[in-house]
Amino acid sequence: MSLYSAGVEYGIHCLIFLVGDGGESREASVRDLAELQGVPADYLAKIFTKLAKSKLVVATEGVRGGFKLARPSDEISLLDIVNAIDGQKLIFDCREIRGRCALFEGSAPAWALDGYCSVHAAMMTAQKRMEEALAQQTILDLARKVGRKSPTDFPAQVDRWINDRREKKSSAHTSDDRTIQVTDISN
Repeated sequence: MSLYSAGVEYGIHCLIFLVGDGGESREASVRDLAELQGVPADYLAKIFTKLAKSKLVVATEGVRGGFKLARPSDEISLLDIVNAIDGQKLIFDCREIRGRCALFEGSAPAWALDGYCSVHAAMMTAQKRMEEALAQQTILDLARKVGRKSPTDFPAQVDRWINDRREKKSSAHTSDDRTIQVTDISN
């Protein structure tokens, strides 16, 4: 069982796709991001609601609207994304079993309960280090790693794919449909 939900993975991948050339924000709809990555659009809409509430993305209006990063990509850490989607989670919940040893016969000696539980302290140290590692990496860092791995024309392919979809939306909708589309953007 993983500590973080699939939503964290989906959210991070989506934000990587919102990082365009030079770290500038690219705009895309939730539906397009879901289709681009083969993930459920309804679930992704809920994730984007959380990302927007945490001010990591902002909605853009209009038929061609969607979402873009709310601040520069080098200012959005992985910890920001994790906390926005799953909230702050403890990796360990100490049950204070150190005082339950059968040898204590129901009355734990002071030495057994003195100070912090060493198991709890070790786990909190691990959590702190994990959160520090997540805080040190930005969405721009990950986008650059993906960029180094992918073919040089991949970012342009993503731009064309998203722009083609946006163009189709704006040419296919009448003014009555625009109200529906704006409602869809908030999903």
